[in-house]
Amino acid sequence: MKMNLPNQLTMSRMLLVPVFVFIYLTNLIPSPLKDYLAAIVFTVASLTDLLDGKLARKMNLVSDFGKFMDPLADKLLVGSALICFTASGIVPAWAVVILIGREFVISGFRLVAAGKGVVIAADIWGKLKTTVQMAAMVMLMMPWDLAWFRILSLVGFYASVVLSVISVVNYLTKNKAVLQD
Repeated sequence: MKMNLPNQLTMSRMLLVPVFVFIYLTNLIPSPLKDYLAAIVFTVASLTDLLDGKLARKMNLVSDFGKFMDPLADKLLVGSALICFTASGIVPAWAVVILIGREFVISGFRLVAAGKGVVIAADIWGKLKTTVQMAAMVMLMMPWDLAWFRILSLVGFYASVVLSVISVVNYLTKNKAVLQD
């Protein structure tokens, strides 16, 4: 099977996950260099998420492989970073459980819906959550010792937790018919 460009981008995001984790957690690279490198790898991986879907639609290359692997790659990237942040003591585990739990709930919900022939697309709350979350995560990686910047990055992180809860409630409420047998 020949991989098209959007699927190659998705796979590259998955391959960047262990690279990110290694850079973020290693003591082999001195700080602040490792912080900047981790942020760059995470940002590049995040940008492939924006690009792969747009290219797939524009080039008429939407595939079942891409539909399955793209959200999986996203969850691997974000989940890995959140676990790294928890291991480093940057964010509390309870917030990470909410964020990762939301992803499991939405994925399961979409799976049930797909089984019934219903496609549940991302809505404004999910997109807003993702945008705020990604920006906050990059900010959390920055080694800048500025009180206002640290506060802003944590406000962004906790805003993504709140948006995560809002979005999961919104998905379930708007599509509750999918849960009916």
